[in-house]
This record gives sequence, structure tokens and C-alpha cells, in this order.
Amino acid sequence: METTLLSSKGQVIIPKTIRTSHHWKAGTRFLVEEVQGGVLLKPIGSFPATDVQNGLGCTGYQGAAKSLEEIQDAVNEEVAKAWRKGKR
Repeated sequence: METTLLSSKGQVIIPKTIRTSHHWKAGTRFLVEEVQGGVLLKPIGSFPATDVQNGLGCTGYQGAAKSLEEIQDAVNEEVAKAWRKGKR
């Protein structure tokens, strides 16, 4: 366990061994959560959190929804085309 100090500006230095092991660089943003007995820092990812429903919007598909069977048939068709062309 390592120790650190709180500066007069309210800053805390995270020990280098911990920063290195987590690959935290200067400018890494953190969520600060108050927990029983202390404070928890959670790094904020490069991209905002999302769920599957919101993520599907980035696919660019504008047609009617496809069933799993239709999707699998299309995948199988493309695999067969690639196989016939020798792209194995």
C-alpha cells in the first residue's frame, strides 16, 4: 500500500507504480465516487457509455428490421461466394 498527500489546492498525486500498472497518462479523466471509508476513482473511457439499442444506430442500416434467420442466410451466402472465389 502506498501513501500520498492532499495539496493545498485539493490535488492528490496517484503514485507512479499505480498509474503505470493501469496505463493512466496525464489528462486521464476520472469519476470520483464517495464510498464508505473513502473515495473511489474510476477512469472515464474515451467514448461515452452506451447500450446495444443506442449502439445499433451507428450501423447505418435504413431498411426494415431483419430476422436472425435472414441475417444468417445472408452471411451464409457471402461465405459461399467467398469460398467459390477461393477466398478461404
